Amino acid sequence: MHSRKKGKSGRKRPKSKTLPEWVKVDKAEIEETILKMAREGVPPSKIGLVMRDKYAVPDVKLILGMSLSAFLRKNNAVGEYPEDFLELIKRAVRLRRHLKKSKKDIHNTTKYNHIVSKILRLAKYYSRKGIIPKDWKYDPEQAELLVK
Repeated sequence: MHSRKKGKSGRKRPKSKTLPEWVKVDKAEIEETILKMAREGVPPSKIGLVMRDKYAVPDVKLILGMSLSAFLRKNNAVGEYPEDFLELIKRAVRLRRHLKKSKKDIHNTTKYNHIVSKILRLAKYYSRKGIIPKDWKYDPEQAELLVK
């Protein structure tokens, strides 16, 4: 969004809409493992990586019949704020802390403004969807307390 790169690298999702026959994992075991990791505070993106790398599950959605976030929401194992939203706020807090020490860092000041713009855009979306309160406003001091 705020860069000149195309960003084409990364993992490609499996094209198959059916579970491969080499997957020998029980649905109940997967559900139990996911809920255990969620209760320990592991974010959904890390849960997906662990399921892929450690348990050889190519796509959690094929086993559960719903997305990982929908499964966590159904079992009341999600946090107060969405993961992508919190990660952006953490980045903004880290960069703001850096800018307090380095006031002449103009490049990162611009990047901080880009991050804040992304936060505001996501906040608008999530407040419309009812995921965060309608009157939520971004405040740098409150954000610092939120991510501690």
